[in-house]
Amino acid sequence: MKRYLLASDFDQTLSFNDSGIVLSELLGISGFREKSAGLSRIHLVQQGAELAYLLLHDPEYRRVRKEHLIEVGKRVRLKQNLHLLPRLLGQLEGYDVAFYVISAAPQEVIQSALEGIVPPDHVYGTRFRYAPASGEIQAIERVTAGYGKVALLEELRAQLPVSHDRVIYVGDGSSDIHVMLHVNRLNGMTIAVSKNKYLAQIAKRTVLSDDAVSLLVPILEEIVGMDAGGIHGLFESHGLVLQEWDKVQTDLLTIRETDGAPPLVA
Repeated sequence: MKRYLLASDFDQTLSFNDSGIVLSELLGISGFREKSAGLSRIHLVQQGAELAYLLLHDPEYRRVRKEHLIEVGKRVRLKQNLHLLPRLLGQLEGYDVAFYVISAAPQEVIQSALEGIVPPDHVYGTRFRYAPASGEIQAIERVTAGYGKVALLEELRAQLPVSHDRVIYVGDGSSDIHVMLHVNRLNGMTIAVSKNKYLAQIAKRTVLSDDAVSLLVPILEEIVGMDAGGIHGLFESHGLVLQEWDKVQTDLLTIRETDGAPPLVA
């Protein structure tokens, strides 16, 4: 059995919703996007850790309790067929793929959202300490954002254990850049699931789909060595049809005139 470690982000990667937006809607708090963007713009916290900072320091979010985070997880809309992903990974003949979720979202949110899909001990999110009497968030024990993801990924890799070239990481945004650069440097595999231009330049593969099992396609191609016919057959054996599969290479260009350039001739 060839053992691999597959680690994935949560918000916008396995789900459609951002945990902070769902929490704000639940509590009737406005302006989350603006506050989060402001923290990101001044680099006060690592990208991805904006919600954790607001929960600890913003007066409007101080009323958040553990039960609110659990309820948010129940309201988060997951990508289609996510429940099938761990099952299909477990059925790859000759491969033992350990599936973990590493995200800056609160751990209670992720565990609640993925209940019955991913074991709780395979979920790593931002962890809080709560005041015993009031239930108020008292401190942050761990933030799995930025370099925090790299450190945790290395812990998991050592525990399994697997070699660096058998690590797969899936992410969607700028907060995943550190961990993707780390995985790439050590010959692992990185998969982006968004059009984020910074991430697309780093990830070895990019997959855009509303279906979670789409993550299997680059894994089946690059690691298992399965051809297109085999991939179609595998999906069909589980009642799924790969209706559209377009492979597109995108060039991102910005062109400007230089100072003193001669006028363009019509």
